[in-house]
Amino acid sequence: QVQLVESGGGLVQAGGSLTLSCAASGRTFSSSAMGWFRQDPGKEREFVAAISWSGGRTSYADSVKGRFTISRDNAKKMVYLQMNDLKPEDTAIYYCAADPLGAGSSSAYVYNYWGQGTQVTVSS
Repeated sequence: QVQLVESGGGLVQAGGSLTLSCAASGRTFSSSAMGWFRQDPGKEREFVAAISWSGGRTSYADSVKGRFTISRDNAKKMVYLQMNDLKPEDTAIYYCAADPLGAGSSSAYVYNYWGQGTQVTVSS
């Protein structure tokens, strides 16, 4: 199993930056693909970014491509989401997720483990 705890959310002005962190525990982290998703109240959970177990492959939603960067440190059991040039439409609760069997999917359904989320609010 994998336990996930997100941190780093907050309030930032448009154009600003934030780095989200996801601390993982559990033996299968280093072999798990990891993803970041976000959800606004009343909306479906949305894919943001994913990274393979080795970190060698990443993927991004079109809406964040070029602005966000996902990375991981398997030795520290950490996953990061560097967010630059933030926009008001990036406001959401951001979730970290683990897929022990996959290579990094944009589908939330394949992720078995989820954190509790961290709020990101971007003011205009």
